[in-house]
Amino acid sequence: MSMNRRQFLTLAGVSTVLGLGGASVINGLSRSGLEASQISPDPRSLTAKRWGFAIDVSKLKTDADYRKCIDACHDIHNVPSIENTNHEVKWIWKETYEHSFPGTEHEYMNEEFKEKNFLLLCNHCANPACVRVCPTQATFKRKDGVVMQDMHRCIGCRFCMAACPFGARSFNYRDPRGKDDKGNPLIKVENKTFPARTIGVVEKCTMCYERLAIGKQPACAEASGGAIVFGDLEDPNSEVRKIINSRYTLRRKPELGTQPSIYYVIGGSEHA
Repeated sequence: MSMNRRQFLTLAGVSTVLGLGGASVINGLSRSGLEASQISPDPRSLTAKRWGFAIDVSKLKTDADYRKCIDACHDIHNVPSIENTNHEVKWIWKETYEHSFPGTEHEYMNEEFKEKNFLLLCNHCANPACVRVCPTQATFKRKDGVVMQDMHRCIGCRFCMAACPFGARSFNYRDPRGKDDKGNPLIKVENKTFPARTIGVVEKCTMCYERLAIGKQPACAEASGGAIVFGDLEDPNSEVRKIINSRYTLRRKPELGTQPSIYYVIGGSEHA
C-alpha cells in the first residue's frame, strides 16, 4: 500500500501521542505542546483569569532602568543581538511617545512627557488579531489571556506580523544561534533551559509562561524595581487592578478594539 509523506507523518504523530497515554493526552496536547503542563500543573504555578501589566513610566528615569528590563527578558529567552535594524529581534524594547501612541500628540503637550520613552512589548490582547490570521495555530490565546507563540509550529508566513498593529513580533531572517559578520555569536550566553529558535520563524514576548509555571513573575517585572506591576486584571484586589483603578493610564491604539492587557501609568488622577 502506497503512503505519501503527509499520511506517514500524521500516522507517526498519532502513534506517538497514543504511546504517551491515550485519548486524555491527545486532548491535553490538542492546542499545543506549550500547554501540556496543564495536564498535571505544578503546584507552584501562578494562575489568573487574565494576566496583565501596569507600567509606571515615572519610575523609568534612565537608560539603565530600561536596559535592565530589556536584558532580563532577552537574556533568559535567548533573544539574539542583531545590529541590523531590518533584521533585529526584540521581545521588549524602548520607544518614543510619538511611536508608542501615534496620533495623540499635539502642539500644547508637555515637552518632558512628549520626550518620554516607553517600554513596549506584546500587548497580549483580549481580542488578538494575530490569532485570527495564523493558519497553523502557532499563535493562540491561553485561558489566562497570554497570547502564545509556538515557534515549532510556525511556518514563517508572517501573517501574524501583518495583523499585529503594535509591531510586537519579529521574524528570524538569520539563524539566532549563528554568528554576526564579525564572527561573534548572536546569543552571547545561551540559556539551555529555554529553546533557541531557528531561521524562518516568528517570535515574541510570551509573558514568561515558563516562569509563571513555576511560581515566578515575568522577568521584566522582577527586574524593574517596581516600575512594572504584574497581576490578574480580573481580580479587583490585585495590585495591578488597584493601580489601574486609582491612576490615570493609557493603552496603545484602543480604538482598534483589540483590548490590550498592558496599561501605562502616566498620572495620579482617576480615569474612566
